[in-house]
Amino acid sequence: MDQLGPEQGAKLLNEFHGGNVSKGKGPSKEGLQARGQWASKTEFLLAVAGQIIGLGNVWRFPYLCYKNGGGVFFVPYLLFLVLCGIPLFLLETSLGQYTSLGGVSAWRTICPLFGGLGYASQVMILHGCVYYIVILAWALFYLAYSFQEQLPWSHCNNTWNTEACVLFENQTANGSSLPENATSPVMEFWEREVLRLSSSLDELGPVNWRLALCLAAVWLVCYFCVWKGVKSTGKVVYLTATFPYVMLFVLLVRGATLPGAAQGIIYYLKPNHTRLADPQVWMDAGTQIFFSYGICLGSLTALGSYNKYNNDCHKDCFLLCLLNSGTSFLAGFAIFSVLGFMAQEQGVDIAEVAQSGPGLAFIAYPRAVAMMPLPQLWAVCFFLMIIMLGLDTQFVSLEALMTSVTDLYPQLIRQGQRRELLLLLVCLVCFLIGLVMVTPGGLYVFQIYDHFSCSGASLLLLSIFQSLAIGWVYGPERFSANIRDMIGYRPLPVFKLCWKYLTPAVCTGTFVFSLVCWSPLSLGKGLVAPGWATTLGWILTFSSISLLPIWAIYALATTPGTLAQRFHHLCSPARDSSLALHHLPTNKSALGFSPALPLTDTPKEPITD
Repeated sequence: MDQLGPEQGAKLLNEFHGGNVSKGKGPSKEGLQARGQWASKTEFLLAVAGQIIGLGNVWRFPYLCYKNGGGVFFVPYLLFLVLCGIPLFLLETSLGQYTSLGGVSAWRTICPLFGGLGYASQVMILHGCVYYIVILAWALFYLAYSFQEQLPWSHCNNTWNTEACVLFENQTANGSSLPENATSPVMEFWEREVLRLSSSLDELGPVNWRLALCLAAVWLVCYFCVWKGVKSTGKVVYLTATFPYVMLFVLLVRGATLPGAAQGIIYYLKPNHTRLADPQVWMDAGTQIFFSYGICLGSLTALGSYNKYNNDCHKDCFLLCLLNSGTSFLAGFAIFSVLGFMAQEQGVDIAEVAQSGPGLAFIAYPRAVAMMPLPQLWAVCFFLMIIMLGLDTQFVSLEALMTSVTDLYPQLIRQGQRRELLLLLVCLVCFLIGLVMVTPGGLYVFQIYDHFSCSGASLLLLSIFQSLAIGWVYGPERFSANIRDMIGYRPLPVFKLCWKYLTPAVCTGTFVFSLVCWSPLSLGKGLVAPGWATTLGWILTFSSISLLPIWAIYALATTPGTLAQRFHHLCSPARDSSLALHHLPTNKSALGFSPALPLTDTPKEPITD
């Protein structure tokens, strides 16, 4: 297949950034609202940090370590980080910055045949918005109970407690034996009061109206964080991206001083090599990298599109990736120190101390909080931290979705209050679908959504096709030259190697490995997902990845010329796409709104190696 040389390719897309454009601060003559830009680099860094540093760090990473044998999880995690996470993180942020477009339009611009990547990522964002916010509803429920005189998960005198409820510290002090099937008050609060958990997925039950109210409240907050676009998002992240670090540090210090904490940390760091033969460990590691880094969801491309053209996205990439994985590592210390304490307290092995599931953070962390002086104060701070961690990920994902849709149909959406109305519709639909997850069987539905919709197969396949689009169709040399044009120097040569060979190879190997050794999803408490639930899960997976071939077939069918000419046209950067390049000047006239502008308005000098 004929391809333009890297310098010619760079020149082609660079022409899109030429010409005089208005600053786009207000509406144009046509009434279009300005696309917007980050007010400062700090806003961009905090917004991306808020997106990638969230519940995936304090909830999902420790829970996957716990599930997969502790320290052995670091081996596949670090491999995926170096070979897939960082290269794809740079690819997506620089793609958005270079084209000044959201996820859908950016891919249709540089490689029209792979435009389905953008559509698939937006469907995955929608799936994520439906289930991710349920965690925030749980946290808000806990927050409401944190104002009581005595924290309800610190004693067994509540109406929902059973005879099996035991305060383990009292039993240990008295030297008495534990009753059969003994359980802690924190476990009973989680399962019997918050979730009102049913015994199987077949028993969904009625909607828990208190959790439904919490879900509605969180959606309302999300709506008002995003409704004014990047202007409001850029300001909110100053609080939501920084406060959680203060609380995480406090919990880390408290956890490390508990008796038995050392055993928990040893379990966390000591690898169990036999677990490396389990394909699920590798699948979970890859999924965690993509989930935590927001890769393949289109959000990084959308956030990068609001950058100034000459922003050093290469340096930002390393800084944000280090911050993200470092946060996960520290959160693991906080969780496992508490698990070590709980294991010593209950006289059981660490691997058996709690159910390894989405609720792990709602069991271990509240237990630690209940043992602090002024537990109500720390409980309020902790659950505010959980809410803020999840909120910025949620509203930045919503912002990414709105950016992509608005860039596709600017004439339709960027007028009057249409953007706000569309956002309201999206929030309302996601809320109504999410109600099924606040039923007694909702936790099982949540796990199916988590396992199939935005995880595993769908993320791996999207990452493979992203790498193929840049590494084999658009060209890693050309993309590297594009980045050089923005930041003044080429990215490390290893990135070209990853985009072309290593990233697709590792992801393909993991995907095939997982298919060969596939087993039904475990829902905890000895339950396995029934056949109909697994089928529903695969439908969720195919609802996003099927858009890749559907778009490719549609593009080939509607492009004029012979089959070879169609392929050649669709594998070259779009020159005159009114959809993907609507904001790029074709003459010297000013536009109604501005793409990401260079730091200076003077033409850039050509850069030579």
